[in-house]
Amino acid sequence: MKNTTLCYIQREGQYLMLHRVKKKNDVNQDKWVGIGGKFEDKESPEDCLLREVFEETGLTLTRYAYRGLVTFVSDLWETEYMHLFTADEFQGTIGPCDEGNLEWVDKDKVKDLPIWVGDKIFLDLLTQEVPFFSLKLAYEGETLVQAVLNGEPISTEV
Repeated sequence: MKNTTLCYIQREGQYLMLHRVKKKNDVNQDKWVGIGGKFEDKESPEDCLLREVFEETGLTLTRYAYRGLVTFVSDLWETEYMHLFTADEFQGTIGPCDEGNLEWVDKDKVKDLPIWVGDKIFLDLLTQEVPFFSLKLAYEGETLVQAVLNGEPISTEV
């Protein structure tokens, strides 16, 4: 299993999104995702968040919130524990990203982009300002087959 972070950096009604088009053999190839990546040894979720955001964007977060834990289960990939954050204050200038193209996208347009179906569930939870949550998303290939929020099954229809 692996631990990762994902952050939705926001400003003026937009999220900074990463269109994953540059890495070979990328599970997120051609999808739009927030900013984040894999933990390194001895990192806390916050350590990983700050490092990954800086590496991928050039930004230094100055205000962020730990919003939830998303467990991804798949018939194709190892189990992933994704530590989900939002951020609304940062310093620096956005630079090039070696994993894809960075773009500010209106929050109400993000779900129209090619994203994972399960991402729509946690994006709704972020928008609704739901307190810290645990979300399990089970996939068969790219098909979402199960969603469990705080231990209770929920609809996979989004």
